[in-house]
Amino acid sequence: MGDQPIRVMIVDDQPVVRQGLATFLTAYDDLELVAEATSGDETLAAYIRFEPDVVLMDLVMPGADGVEATRRVREHDPEARIVVLTSFRDDDLVQAALQAGALGYHLKNASADTLADAIRVAYSGRSTLAPEATEALIRAATQPPSPGHDLTDREMEVLTLMVQGLNNREIGEKLFVSPSTAKFHVGNILGKLGADSRSEAVAIAIQNGIVAYES
Repeated sequence: MGDQPIRVMIVDDQPVVRQGLATFLTAYDDLELVAEATSGDETLAAYIRFEPDVVLMDLVMPGADGVEATRRVREHDPEARIVVLTSFRDDDLVQAALQAGALGYHLKNASADTLADAIRVAYSGRSTLAPEATEALIRAATQPPSPGHDLTDREMEVLTLMVQGLNNREIGEKLFVSPSTAKFHVGNILGKLGADSRSEAVAIAIQNGIVAYES
């Protein structure tokens, strides 16, 4: 890094949060605020214009959220260093943000020193995660996948029609396939859901929210 401070860009739709982060950055001689964006939609243009070293990215914003904004920046610059800073601990958000290319995931209640260290670590190209994010990744790795995760698009269509009470012939007519093809798909669905019958497969689909059900 030398004598040059780490150039930081803040992305958050809340003015009070941006102001607080800007104030926080002034407390560290090796950190410098160079740009702000008020939405995910503004992020890429600001990133291209100011070329920050590290981006502090909010996740939940109107329009393009932080996950999408992270994806756009990383597509433009695969070396972009992005640290998510959010109030949300949702497991799916953690995974989505990291899959989009974020190097770090921290909560907004993190201490100033923790956040400053996260920026420095990200600048060096390494990952840093809040304990809550680490726990979310562990849960994702150790919990079995949810029922229906491996259904194909066609099988999802067939399952939806099964939930509506259609038989193989009716499913075939709806999807413009033969009854035997519909039966083949039904068999695959039962196998993937671990169901012994159509009614059990339907029950599993409804109980796990795999398809919407309207009574």
